Amino acid sequence: CLLSLLLVVGASSIGCRRVRKAEASSIDGSSENPWAIWSFDGRMVYESIIEATEEFDAKYCIGVGGQGSVYKAQLQTGEIVAVKKLNDSPDIEMASQKALEREIRALTGTRHRNIVKLYGFCSSSRHSFLVYEFFQFGSLKDVLNNEQRITTFDWNKRVNVIKGVANALSYMHHECSPPVIHRDISSKNILLDEEYEAHVSDFGTAKVLQPYLSNWTSFAGTFGYTAPELAYTMEAKEKCDVYSFGVVTLEVIMGRHPGDLVSSLASSSSASSSNSTTSHWPLQQVLDKRVPYPIGDVLGQVAFIVKMALSCLNPKQEHRPSMQQVSQAISAHSSIRISSSEDIKLEELVDPRCFS
Repeated sequence: CLLSLLLVVGASSIGCRRVRKAEASSIDGSSENPWAIWSFDGRMVYESIIEATEEFDAKYCIGVGGQGSVYKAQLQTGEIVAVKKLNDSPDIEMASQKALEREIRALTGTRHRNIVKLYGFCSSSRHSFLVYEFFQFGSLKDVLNNEQRITTFDWNKRVNVIKGVANALSYMHHECSPPVIHRDISSKNILLDEEYEAHVSDFGTAKVLQPYLSNWTSFAGTFGYTAPELAYTMEAKEKCDVYSFGVVTLEVIMGRHPGDLVSSLASSSSASSSNSTTSHWPLQQVLDKRVPYPIGDVLGQVAFIVKMALSCLNPKQEHRPSMQQVSQAISAHSSIRISSSEDIKLEELVDPRCFS
């Protein structure tokens, strides 16, 4: 079979203004990155991954998604990587191949600390897979559902995770040329490292916006995170990612998916706000109670982030902020002056002019 295993370097059909220098591999083999050495023998890398996963045995599987399964592989060098093997059943093989192409196209043109690194990919008649850096903590969703780990996921770490995701999306939307839209931002597609630094992953449904061409596409996303306008339009726009980011932000703050709150906010926007009971909730009722209530400057910053998230959930996409505005506001440590004893309500944080 024809085997193609390629080291991902800077060469790509899309480029980002911030990163124009190709991250070339070390020709003399002095690089500590094993992929820079092994890229000269694709078959050796391929066989190493097959051996490390015992040909994708279920015991190495750490996650299952729409396009395939993710495996943990420890190579002979000791390096641990995540391997996303695409589905190979005949009825979905074509969709998986398209997802592979989209993911490669999106990730080979991006270089950002908050975007997962793609080390390489393989496309053969036997197996097709992508190889990424591995994150021991798993996804944001995993951490939020882990009752032991959640106690160390304090407010400073949560703010940093939100900041990291905002920075990644701002980079994709405003610094990549052409822009890249993720289209499936959710807590399961954000990976966390040991420092609780966020890394956006799973670009299988990503869309690279082409100027002067149609950006209409099929539906993509995860139920509970997709923007409401996708119910009647299939046009890929950055503001769809902004909405999903708002949902994820509230999920980080609340410690659970904010489905009831989001639904209530949506209904209140189409009727009298007095009909919404959740808008009268005190902020304290919304925050995750598994960690101590924030105080001082941290409380003010958390309150601002909730306000920001609510603006991202505006049902009218033209009224949502850009990810660049969001990223800049969080990086500036914007906050709301509030005391821990103050009974601030969510309705006081709903401000359509937040970023105007």
